[in-house]
Amino acid sequence: MAIEGKVVAITGASSGIGRATAKLLAERGALVVLGARRDDVLAPIVDEINAAGGKAVHKVTDVRKRPDLEALVGLACERFGRLDVIVNNAGIGPISRFDALRVEDWDAMIDVNLRGTLYGIAAALPIFHRQRSGHVINIVSTAGIKILPTMGVYAATKNAVRTISEALRQEAGPHLRVTEISPGMISTDFASSITDPAVKTAMGERVSKVAIPPASIARGIVYAIEQPVDVDVGSIVIRPTAQD
Repeated sequence: MAIEGKVVAITGASSGIGRATAKLLAERGALVVLGARRDDVLAPIVDEINAAGGKAVHKVTDVRKRPDLEALVGLACERFGRLDVIVNNAGIGPISRFDALRVEDWDAMIDVNLRGTLYGIAAALPIFHRQRSGHVINIVSTAGIKILPTMGVYAATKNAVRTISEALRQEAGPHLRVTEISPGMISTDFASSITDPAVKTAMGERVSKVAIPPASIARGIVYAIEQPVDVDVGSIVIRPTAQD
């Protein structure tokens, strides 16, 4: 099924998986509505997409604020008349051992990774119900599949989203599709949010050795979107072949 003409809102769209997804979808003819916290980083991506013949708009979006998500999906409807897909991609990973007691980092991961996804779902569902069609794509993580030291709170937030995704799928009925995608080690700025110096160094070294590019995940997102409307791709795991 064609991607062309579908309206897709993406959070965390200024870098990494979000940026790669926006560019690939725009190349396939989707109309992309991009949200992220930094306008100075996000606006040039929109300009690049439009200059290449795509169609993109953006709005500064902090997923910790419910009105920001409502404004983002509102922009999609205002500019393009509908919303077909929301990709809840924004996430942070200031990982650390529990005994480091970086409680503020725990709070931040809960607010962005979990609460931000819920706010995205809450913003999109009324539109999808009104249209009798829609697709929620939640980005989770292989960190929730294989639990490792330092990853406890991060994995917990991602597994909470995994649970939310499955419950939403069961509640959704025949007109709403729900997909959760679990990236493995991806070459992004994930480590930039880590506040523990030793963990940050170790993560950076690991990423440099085995990570695959964000475009690998973008292709998985495109695959889920382009399926026929009666096909719901529930879960995709995409990891480097070198990842344990």
